[in-house]
Amino acid sequence: MERLQKMLAHAGVASRRKSEQLILEGKVSVNGKVIKELGVKVSPTDTVEVEGVKLEKEQKVYHLLYKPKGIISAVTDDRGRKTVADLFPHIQERLFPVGRLDYETSGLLIMTNDGDFSYMVTHPKFKIDKTYVARLKGIPSKEQLRPLERGIVLEDGKTAPAHVKLLSAETKANKSIVEITIHEGKNRQVRRMFDAIGFPVQKLKRERFAFLTLHGLNAGDSRELSAHEIKLLRVMAETGKIGT
Repeated sequence: MERLQKMLAHAGVASRRKSEQLILEGKVSVNGKVIKELGVKVSPTDTVEVEGVKLEKEQKVYHLLYKPKGIISAVTDDRGRKTVADLFPHIQERLFPVGRLDYETSGLLIMTNDGDFSYMVTHPKFKIDKTYVARLKGIPSKEQLRPLERGIVLEDGKTAPAHVKLLSAETKANKSIVEITIHEGKNRQVRRMFDAIGFPVQKLKRERFAFLTLHGLNAGDSRELSAHEIKLLRVMAETGKIGT
Protein backbone atom coordinates (compact mmCIF):
# COMPACT_ATOMS: atom_id res chain seq x y z
CA MET A 1 0.00 0.00 0.00
CA GLU A 2 1.21 3.53 -0.71
CA ARG A 3 -0.25 7.01 -0.54
CA LEU A 4 -2.29 8.02 -3.56
CA GLN A 5 -0.19 11.10 -4.36
CA LYS A 6 2.97 8.99 -4.29
CA MET A 7 1.45 6.47 -6.69
CA LEU A 8 0.49 9.28 -9.07
CA ALA A 9 4.02 10.65 -8.96
CA HIS A 10 5.53 7.22 -9.53
CA ALA A 11 3.23 6.72 -12.52
CA GLY A 12 4.46 9.94 -14.08
CA VAL A 13 1.21 11.90 -13.79
CA ALA A 14 2.95 14.86 -12.17
CA SER A 15 5.24 15.77 -9.30
CA ARG A 16 4.03 14.77 -5.84
CA ARG A 17 3.04 18.34 -5.02
CA LYS A 18 1.04 18.68 -8.25
CA SER A 19 -0.51 15.25 -7.63
CA GLU A 20 -1.69 16.45 -4.22
CA GLN A 21 -3.30 19.44 -5.92
CA LEU A 22 -5.11 17.17 -8.39
CA ILE A 23 -6.51 15.15 -5.47
CA LEU A 24 -7.68 18.22 -3.56
CA GLU A 25 -9.40 19.47 -6.72
CA GLY A 26 -11.40 16.22 -6.95
CA LYS A 27 -9.81 15.11 -10.21
CA VAL A 28 -8.72 11.68 -8.95
CA SER A 29 -10.88 8.63 -8.24
CA VAL A 30 -10.10 5.22 -6.74
CA ASN A 31 -12.34 2.30 -7.68
CA GLY A 32 -14.94 4.76 -8.95
CA LYS A 33 -14.96 6.94 -5.84
CA VAL A 34 -13.72 10.55 -6.10
CA ILE A 35 -10.98 11.29 -3.56
CA LYS A 36 -10.64 14.84 -2.23
CA GLU A 37 -8.42 14.37 0.80
CA LEU A 38 -4.74 13.52 1.14
CA GLY A 39 -3.44 10.46 2.93
CA VAL A 40 -5.58 7.83 1.19
CA LYS A 41 -3.60 4.64 0.57
CA VAL A 42 -4.01 2.46 -2.50
CA SER A 43 -2.75 -0.93 -3.60
CA PRO A 44 -1.50 -2.07 -7.03
CA THR A 45 -4.85 -3.79 -7.64
CA ASP A 46 -6.92 -0.61 -7.16
CA THR A 47 -8.26 1.19 -10.24
CA VAL A 48 -7.09 4.80 -10.23
CA GLU A 49 -8.37 7.40 -12.67
CA VAL A 50 -7.17 10.98 -13.22
CA GLU A 51 -9.74 13.23 -14.88
CA GLY A 52 -11.56 10.14 -16.09
CA VAL A 53 -8.50 8.47 -17.59
CA LYS A 54 -7.40 5.16 -16.10
CA LEU A 55 -3.89 5.25 -14.69
CA GLU A 56 -1.42 2.91 -16.33
CA LYS A 57 2.00 2.49 -14.77
CA GLU A 58 4.74 3.65 -17.08
CA GLN A 59 8.34 2.68 -17.33
CA LYS A 60 10.49 5.45 -15.87
CA VAL A 61 12.36 7.47 -18.48
CA TYR A 62 14.90 10.27 -18.11
CA HIS A 63 16.11 12.59 -20.86
CA LEU A 64 18.50 15.53 -21.01
CA LEU A 65 17.21 18.26 -23.34
CA TYR A 66 18.99 21.28 -24.80
CA LYS A 67 15.99 23.60 -24.64
CA PRO A 68 15.97 26.30 -27.33
CA LYS A 69 14.70 29.79 -26.48
CA GLY A 70 11.12 30.42 -27.58
CA ILE A 71 9.87 27.11 -26.13
CA ILE A 72 7.60 26.78 -23.08
CA SER A 73 8.82 24.59 -20.19
CA ALA A 74 5.47 22.86 -19.80
CA VAL A 75 3.49 19.91 -21.13
CA THR A 76 0.72 22.05 -22.64
CA ASP A 77 0.16 25.76 -23.28
CA ASP A 78 -3.24 27.45 -23.41
CA ARG A 79 -1.88 30.01 -25.87
CA GLY A 80 -0.85 27.37 -28.37
CA ARG A 81 2.88 27.95 -28.10
CA LYS A 82 5.35 25.13 -28.65
CA THR A 83 6.32 23.26 -25.48
CA VAL A 84 9.26 21.09 -24.48
CA ALA A 85 6.94 18.07 -24.66
CA ASP A 86 6.53 18.75 -28.38
CA LEU A 87 10.23 18.00 -28.82
CA PHE A 88 9.64 14.34 -27.88
CA PRO A 89 7.07 13.05 -30.42
CA HIS A 90 8.82 9.66 -30.49
CA ILE A 91 8.44 9.05 -26.73
CA GLN A 92 5.30 7.17 -25.68
CA GLU A 93 5.61 7.97 -21.99
CA ARG A 94 4.22 11.29 -20.75
CA LEU A 95 7.22 13.50 -20.01
CA PHE A 96 7.27 16.64 -17.92
CA PRO A 97 10.13 19.09 -17.28
CA VAL A 98 12.16 18.94 -14.08
CA GLY A 99 11.89 22.56 -12.99
CA ARG A 100 11.57 25.32 -15.58
CA LEU A 101 13.51 27.52 -17.91
CA ASP A 102 11.58 30.60 -18.98
CA TYR A 103 10.50 31.25 -22.57
CA GLU A 104 13.56 33.33 -23.47
CA THR A 105 16.09 31.11 -21.66
CA SER A 106 17.87 28.23 -23.37
CA GLY A 107 19.92 25.38 -22.00
CA LEU A 108 19.92 22.18 -20.03
CA LEU A 109 16.57 20.79 -18.90
CA ILE A 110 15.80 17.29 -17.64
CA MET A 111 12.60 15.61 -18.84
CA THR A 112 11.12 12.62 -17.02
CA ASN A 113 7.95 10.91 -15.84
CA ASP A 114 9.36 10.24 -12.35
CA GLY A 115 7.82 12.68 -9.89
CA ASP A 116 9.93 11.60 -6.92
CA PHE A 117 13.12 12.06 -8.91
CA SER A 118 11.96 15.48 -10.06
CA TYR A 119 11.29 16.58 -6.48
CA MET A 120 14.59 15.23 -5.25
CA VAL A 121 16.78 17.08 -7.75
CA THR A 122 14.90 20.41 -7.74
CA HIS A 123 13.92 21.12 -4.13
CA PRO A 124 16.30 23.74 -2.65
CA LYS A 125 16.94 21.64 0.46
CA PHE A 126 18.85 19.10 -1.66
CA LYS A 127 21.16 21.88 -2.97
CA ILE A 128 21.73 20.60 -6.51
CA ASP A 129 23.77 23.26 -8.32
CA LYS A 130 22.60 24.82 -11.58
CA THR A 131 25.01 26.97 -13.56
CA TYR A 132 23.96 29.70 -15.98
CA VAL A 133 25.84 31.97 -18.35
CA ALA A 134 24.26 35.42 -18.73
CA ARG A 135 24.97 38.26 -21.12
CA LEU A 136 24.36 41.46 -19.20
CA LYS A 137 23.77 45.06 -20.16
CA GLY A 138 26.62 46.82 -18.42
CA ILE A 139 29.80 45.59 -16.75
CA PRO A 140 29.45 44.87 -13.03
CA SER A 141 32.43 45.18 -10.70
CA LYS A 142 33.30 42.53 -8.12
CA GLU A 143 31.79 44.77 -5.46
CA GLN A 144 28.54 45.10 -7.42
CA LEU A 145 28.32 41.30 -7.77
CA ARG A 146 28.95 40.72 -4.09
CA PRO A 147 25.28 41.03 -2.99
CA LEU A 148 24.49 38.01 -5.15
CA GLU A 149 27.23 36.05 -3.40
CA ARG A 150 25.80 36.96 0.02
CA GLY A 151 22.17 36.42 -1.00
CA ILE A 152 19.90 39.20 -2.20
CA VAL A 153 16.34 40.04 -1.17
CA LEU A 154 13.75 39.63 -3.93
CA GLU A 155 9.99 40.15 -3.62
CA ASP A 156 9.51 36.46 -2.74
CA GLY A 157 12.33 36.25 -0.20
CA LYS A 158 16.08 36.24 0.13
CA THR A 159 18.10 34.06 -2.24
CA ALA A 160 20.73 31.63 -1.05
CA PRO A 161 24.35 32.70 -1.65
CA ALA A 162 25.37 32.29 -5.30
CA HIS A 163 28.75 31.71 -6.90
CA VAL A 164 29.33 34.48 -9.48
CA LYS A 165 32.21 35.02 -11.90
CA LEU A 166 32.79 37.67 -14.56
CA LEU A 167 33.89 35.81 -17.69
CA SER A 168 34.39 38.67 -20.13
CA ALA A 169 33.60 42.32 -20.74
CA GLU A 170 33.23 44.53 -23.81
CA THR A 171 33.77 48.13 -22.78
CA LYS A 172 32.74 49.72 -26.10
CA ALA A 173 29.53 47.68 -26.32
CA ASN A 174 28.92 48.08 -22.55
CA LYS A 175 28.07 44.44 -22.03
CA SER A 176 29.52 41.50 -20.16
CA ILE A 177 29.30 37.73 -19.79
CA VAL A 178 28.82 36.42 -16.25
CA GLU A 179 28.58 32.87 -14.91
CA ILE A 180 26.31 32.28 -11.92
CA THR A 181 25.65 29.07 -9.96
CA ILE A 182 22.59 28.68 -7.73
CA HIS A 183 20.73 25.74 -6.23
CA GLU A 184 17.30 27.33 -6.00
CA GLY A 185 14.66 27.61 -8.72
CA LYS A 186 12.45 30.62 -8.05
CA ASN A 187 10.52 31.97 -11.03
CA ARG A 188 12.90 33.88 -13.35
CA GLN A 189 15.33 33.98 -10.43
CA VAL A 190 18.58 34.65 -12.27
CA ARG A 191 17.05 37.47 -14.31
CA ARG A 192 15.56 39.05 -11.19
CA MET A 193 18.83 38.75 -9.29
CA PHE A 194 20.72 40.69 -11.93
CA ASP A 195 17.87 43.20 -12.27
CA ALA A 196 18.16 43.80 -8.52
CA ILE A 197 21.78 44.96 -8.86
CA GLY A 198 21.06 47.06 -11.97
CA PHE A 199 22.45 44.84 -14.73
CA PRO A 200 19.58 43.44 -16.86
CA VAL A 201 20.03 40.07 -18.56
CA GLN A 202 20.03 40.25 -22.36
CA LYS A 203 20.58 36.54 -22.96
CA LEU A 204 20.55 33.56 -20.60
CA LYS A 205 21.56 29.92 -20.93
CA ARG A 206 21.74 27.12 -18.38
CA GLU A 207 25.06 25.38 -19.03
CA ARG A 208 25.13 22.77 -16.26
CA PHE A 209 22.81 20.88 -13.94
CA ALA A 210 24.94 19.28 -11.21
CA PHE A 211 27.61 17.44 -13.26
CA LEU A 212 25.50 17.26 -16.44
CA THR A 213 26.45 19.45 -19.40
CA LEU A 214 25.24 20.12 -22.95
CA HIS A 215 28.33 18.58 -24.50
CA GLY A 216 27.63 17.20 -27.98
CA LEU A 217 24.11 18.65 -28.22
CA ASN A 218 22.65 21.42 -30.35
CA ALA A 219 19.55 23.41 -29.42
CA GLY A 220 16.53 21.10 -29.64
CA ASP A 221 18.61 17.93 -29.27
CA SER A 222 18.18 15.46 -26.42
CA ARG A 223 19.64 12.23 -25.11
CA GLU A 224 18.73 9.65 -22.51
CA LEU A 225 20.39 9.87 -19.13
CA SER A 226 22.41 6.78 -18.31
CA ALA A 227 21.59 4.62 -15.30
CA HIS A 228 24.86 5.79 -13.75
CA GLU A 229 23.98 9.47 -14.20
CA ILE A 230 20.58 8.93 -12.60
CA LYS A 231 22.23 7.13 -9.68
CA LEU A 232 24.74 9.96 -9.22
CA LEU A 233 21.99 12.57 -9.14
CA ARG A 234 20.11 10.60 -6.49
CA VAL A 235 23.31 10.22 -4.42
CA MET A 236 24.01 13.95 -4.71
CA ALA A 237 20.52 14.81 -3.49
CA GLU A 238 20.71 12.35 -0.61
CA THR A 239 24.24 13.10 0.57
CA GLY A 240 25.16 16.48 -0.90
CA LYS A 241 28.09 15.02 -2.83
CA ILE A 242 28.76 12.78 -5.82
CA GLY A 243 29.01 9.07 -5.20
CA THR A 244 29.84 6.15 -7.48
